Amino acid sequence: MAGLVGVLLVGAVGAYAYDHSRRETIADGLVVGGVPLGGLKPDAARAKLQQQLRSSLSRPVVVTYDRQRFALSPRVAHVRARYDAMIDEAVSRSREGSIFARVGRGVTGGGVDEHLRARVVYDRRAVDRFVDGVATRLDRPPRDATISFSGSSLGAVEGQPGVTVDTRRLRRAVARELRSVSGDRTVVARASSVRPKVETAALAKRYPTVVTVDRANFKLYLWKGLRVAKEYVVAIGQIGLDTPAGLYAIQNKAVDPVWSVPNSAWAGDLAGTVVPPGPSNPIKARWMGIFDGAGIHGTDADYSLGTAASHGCVRMAIPDVIELYDQVPVGTPIYIA
Repeated sequence: MAGLVGVLLVGAVGAYAYDHSRRETIADGLVVGGVPLGGLKPDAARAKLQQQLRSSLSRPVVVTYDRQRFALSPRVAHVRARYDAMIDEAVSRSREGSIFARVGRGVTGGGVDEHLRARVVYDRRAVDRFVDGVATRLDRPPRDATISFSGSSLGAVEGQPGVTVDTRRLRRAVARELRSVSGDRTVVARASSVRPKVETAALAKRYPTVVTVDRANFKLYLWKGLRVAKEYVVAIGQIGLDTPAGLYAIQNKAVDPVWSVPNSAWAGDLAGTVVPPGPSNPIKARWMGIFDGAGIHGTDADYSLGTAASHGCVRMAIPDVIELYDQVPVGTPIYIA
């Protein structure tokens, strides 16, 4: 009995001594960041890790989108491999289990068959700045469809969809590649298409009524649903008192309007006065204000139609201006070419 106890005691002491001698040796089969470290002590394991991981961690992360490339360098991202933490974890995992299990592995040449991830840290703020910069370059707001105006035609300018980068997803993907020691460190940015609020098919509804004036040809066009509904012969402003060119909107309307005479030399004794409706009022039947005192109104001087004869307004025959008035609400776009 005493002999058996002695044998067991000697065996236990031997097992303890063997296990103690390997307390800092990484177990066979243990891999860190894709690098096998089995049988190595900390200094040798650290040197091997540095040699194997340096190349991967020194490459930039590249974000691609539709032939565009954006690179984030490890230096800017402050990428660091935590080698000490990786070695400590490898040694700790190697010491798991009972002394008998560890000795058994050592004696029989067994391993732990465990893969630990590489421990890599980076500056999150640097990643945020990089991703925000990519989004700034790639994001594009949608462009609404609209109308191209001329004096005698209307054209549709098609809308364009916008692009919005999924920054949350991109931030995660960039961070994952910064920590990776095995990937190709390339990320494809994902973006969603943003439809314009106004599409080409909706233009006719958005512009149910439009008025255009072709001064060169003394014509006024009424458009309904982007199609010409009627054209009229008009008079426009004479040289020096030109009808203002540009895109405006009908600002106000009146039936049998009074005439607030401008304080201008051409008005003579009437300058600054108010003329009520009647034979002495040149603004006949209807008034549609456009801009800075200029507007569309009727005239009984039919002989002036087709000429540059007014003091800035657009003159129409009285039946024509009455017809137009009922079809043009306040706010209607009017383009004067």
